[in-house]
Amino acid sequence: MSLNVDNCPICGKIYVKNFRGLCTACIKEIEEQYNACANYLRKNRGATIYELSEETGVSVKQITKFIREGRISLMDAPNMSYPCESCGLLIREHTLCPACRSRFTRSFNQLNSETERRKRDGKSSGTTYQTKDWDR
Repeated sequence: MSLNVDNCPICGKIYVKNFRGLCTACIKEIEEQYNACANYLRKNRGATIYELSEETGVSVKQITKFIREGRISLMDAPNMSYPCESCGLLIREHTLCPACRSRFTRSFNQLNSETERRKRDGKSSGTTYQTKDWDR
């Protein structure tokens, strides 16, 4: 029987695959980071993500991951927000700010409309075959 092993995406060490997709040392480190964040927020409910990062040494990216995983609740932290994945504006829900969501939606709709128009006009990239009526 062979073990199902992989390289840890964080540290590169070989580990036996598990549901977290990380080696045990990195799992332990992330749990310690989470505990540091949770302990700090218990005492400092009004902290921002940057204050939390500075005081705990945990990266904004990792704190954002904790928020998205539901491990850090924004309901309990009124000043906590995280960066939009496109522009970096601080937000409290979704992955994109309203302006970026709107911009991406407009771009998607424009592309979709253009594709539909091309299909209607017969300019699609697909091949069109016609049959000749030999009986006429």
